[in-house]
Amino acid sequence: MTDIRAYIKENGPLLFDGAMGTCYAALPGRADQRCELASLTAPAEIAAIHRAYLDAGCRAIKTNTFTAGLELAQGQGETPALMIRAACRIAQECAAPYGAYVFADIGPAPEGAKLSRGEVYCWEADLFLAQGVDCFLLETLPTDDGVVQLARHLKGRCPNAFLIVSFAVAFDGATREGFSGEALFRRAAALPEVDAVGFNCVSGPHHLLEYIRGLDLTALDGRALSVMPNAGYPTVLGRRTAYQGTPDYFGDKLAQIAQAGAVIVGGCCGTTPKHIAQAAKALAEPPRMPAAPGPVRVPPARPNPNANTLAEKLDMGRRVVAVELDPPADDDISFFLDGVRTLNAAGADAVTIADCPIGRPRADSSLLACKIKRELGVEPLPHLTCRDRNLNATKALLLGLAMEGVHNVLLVTGDPIPSQDRDEVKSVFNFNSRKLARYVSGLNETALRTPFRIFGALNVNAANFEVQLRLAQEKEENGVSGFLTQPVLSREALDNLKLAHEALKGKILGGIYPVVSHKNACFLHNEIAGMSISPEIIALYEGKGREEAEELAVKISARIAGEIAPYTHGLYLMTPFRRVPLMTRILEQLTK
Repeated sequence: MTDIRAYIKENGPLLFDGAMGTCYAALPGRADQRCELASLTAPAEIAAIHRAYLDAGCRAIKTNTFTAGLELAQGQGETPALMIRAACRIAQECAAPYGAYVFADIGPAPEGAKLSRGEVYCWEADLFLAQGVDCFLLETLPTDDGVVQLARHLKGRCPNAFLIVSFAVAFDGATREGFSGEALFRRAAALPEVDAVGFNCVSGPHHLLEYIRGLDLTALDGRALSVMPNAGYPTVLGRRTAYQGTPDYFGDKLAQIAQAGAVIVGGCCGTTPKHIAQAAKALAEPPRMPAAPGPVRVPPARPNPNANTLAEKLDMGRRVVAVELDPPADDDISFFLDGVRTLNAAGADAVTIADCPIGRPRADSSLLACKIKRELGVEPLPHLTCRDRNLNATKALLLGLAMEGVHNVLLVTGDPIPSQDRDEVKSVFNFNSRKLARYVSGLNETALRTPFRIFGALNVNAANFEVQLRLAQEKEENGVSGFLTQPVLSREALDNLKLAHEALKGKILGGIYPVVSHKNACFLHNEIAGMSISPEIIALYEGKGREEAEELAVKISARIAGEIAPYTHGLYLMTPFRRVPLMTRILEQLTK
């Protein structure tokens, strides 16, 4: 059989099959069954689908193994091994009469499982190699985690193996884990063990065509470009998911994708043998001449938006103070605006605004940030949680913030919805704060004139602070350049802050919370996650009235601010119970 590299060089685009899952789910009684298990329970049905694609004109088919890695990730190898053996045998028997290539189909391994993604991919690769399969498609990837490990392992075991690495990007160029598809493409193309790089799934043929037209394909440096779009975008008909993209449209677009540079093409979700037949027909026709390019239009220079004074001060080495003020729970904003004015006049460099703290609905932090930036000229730092918004809503919100001149964000996972409300209010967690930071970093590179300065949270009161520190370092790897810590009200918190100062590269704003009563101290220490108050401080508030307690709060806050100064780049003050006058007293004490 002709070496696949020679085939691509001599014959032009290599056409793959379409979506095994789509065809299998369309069979009577199969909609709710796992496709990959059918290689064991209904091999004739899987073979019939393979042959239908081969009859349609494809010359490469994928093994029916897309989800085999799910059990492997948990260390359970028996069932995946059986599925892979059966799927390889079926595909090889079907492909042989057509002289077609069989590709080991490896889908994305789950995050946070017993085995790492790289370990899962390598385990799968060994199972496929044992069946005589030496062509591999690592597909629908949201990240390149594990790619290097697989590529080196595979070529070490089988130097002639052919490896395609394919990422899944939405039409805006981001993966579901917040990575930039362009960055992933460049990194994979730089690996000497990778033979082809490209994209599949999530996007329809039009958007993937436009996407690859915007890429710098010189990054491939001799490697093949692979593109396998969905048939279009899904709709729900009754209880069935359907793709309404027509075969002739798909075939025409796939031919345009090949003309744009792809030498490996095929179909993903929703693509049937009819789609592949139309693609084979379109690819066999002489390529159409591209339209003559029009005159190059140079876009007008765009002025730089408003300066980011908070970021500028930090970059200049100046200490800054950010003060948190909770958003209102009704539509009366007068107290909030008056409080912002007062805090700013007292020396606050920025006002931070929580995003529905403790999971209770309050005025939107981003809308308030836009308002105080526009009307008061005060630098806001809105909190953005991963709760309540999916990726689309988050991007829309970030673009709106940028348009309003808000260029600082604090990204946090978000407090869960209170248990008594969960039957009526559902949380949305499409990602965690690290993935959100990665996504915002991608926007900074591709869509924004002025990048966001991304801050993260750091819990210095955590019992297992080593884990918090590791997560903070991961946040830095994903674009976080500063941290706001939980309140430092104990010796343990101070020690952890010192560790963070040594380990982290970003700017640290040390947390200060003025405790206002003995009851307040006991409640915070016992019932609020992320808070820890030393017994000595709690004891100081016993028997104190409001005025005495506030005076004590000012003294303790000033003392702690001095203690943490060598390990921080500024302060993060939290306003208790809307007591703005108390915060102004603390600010005045700090500036003496």
